[in-house]
Amino acid sequence: MKKLVLAFTLGFAAIIAPVAAGGGWATAGLSSLPPSGLQTGQDWPVEITVLQHGRTPLTGVQPKITIRNVETGATTGTFSAAPTGKDGVYRTVVRFPGAGTWSYEVDDGFSRTHTFKPVVIAGVGAGASFPTFPVGGLVLALLLVGAAILLLRRTRTAPAPAAASR
Repeated sequence: MKKLVLAFTLGFAAIIAPVAAGGGWATAGLSSLPPSGLQTGQDWPVEITVLQHGRTPLTGVQPKITIRNVETGATTGTFSAAPTGKDGVYRTVVRFPGAGTWSYEVDDGFSRTHTFKPVVIAGVGAGASFPTFPVGGLVLALLLVGAAILLLRRTRTAPAPAAASR
């Protein structure tokens, strides 16, 4: 009898424990990822959509984005998001303070922290470098056109002399 009660209790606990633990999770989606070419100090405006169970917009939470320098491991910024007026959608503006590789994560304000792939942030003025490939391609195209014109002029035959009339 004791074995039957113990088996029943363990079976009941095995069924009830997962059900009791379920329900306390959320997803956090971003309206955009940091754009390529983003430079130090430039704004990355982003909206965070928090959905309970991945379906129901979650209101009343305070999500935030935290950025970390991958090389140093130092956390250098936390950006709290504010409600947008649309259920489950929160907005913030992130600024990376320096060049390098940065990781970022979203605390959904409800159940967990969501991590994303690190990004490379360029230094100020990094995008303003000389456009070597486009200019080089243009120069090469002009040289090829000039060479073709010279070849066409060289291969032209001179007009035949007029025949003398008798």
